[in-house]
Amino acid sequence: AVPFVVVGDLLANRGPLFFRQERVGKQGRAFRILKFRTMTPSHSGTGAGEWTRPGDARITRFGGLLRRTHVDELPQALNILRGDLSVVGPRPEQPQYVAELSDRLPYYELRHLVRPGLTGWAQVKYPYGADETDAREKLQYEFWYLRHQGLPLDLRIVGRTIRSVSRGGGR
Repeated sequence: AVPFVVVGDLLANRGPLFFRQERVGKQGRAFRILKFRTMTPSHSGTGAGEWTRPGDARITRFGGLLRRTHVDELPQALNILRGDLSVVGPRPEQPQYVAELSDRLPYYELRHLVRPGLTGWAQVKYPYGADETDAREKLQYEFWYLRHQGLPLDLRIVGRTIRSVSRGGGR
């Protein structure tokens, strides 16, 4: 998959291959998440942006393919090896969203009691979130996960994630 992304990026997604962005992890510790870039370089810098919406014009054609197939997430294996991410847990958010959502959603900070994950219960149970309302809904799934986490549930989540990825359920 990686050679395909490198060649595709050179031909159809001109600009930096990787996208790095600050996210909030366990105990509120910041780290830089790594992905293959899917947006035009002017919109995919390391800084904060706006919520990504369906049909977002910032996503390149090749980037859309990477998102649909979830190949853009492959570099996060390095985040797992560094200990920033686990395989399963709440997805990490950008610091400005964490600050905003912590002010508006009670107990939002509880999601930072565990290491964030590459996939999670909210990701397999709820569609892609694009605003605060979606974040509120996903938070309920994250709280449920925190109460029920364990190897059997993690294996179930990984299985559902594999099924979703194999069906091209990305965005």
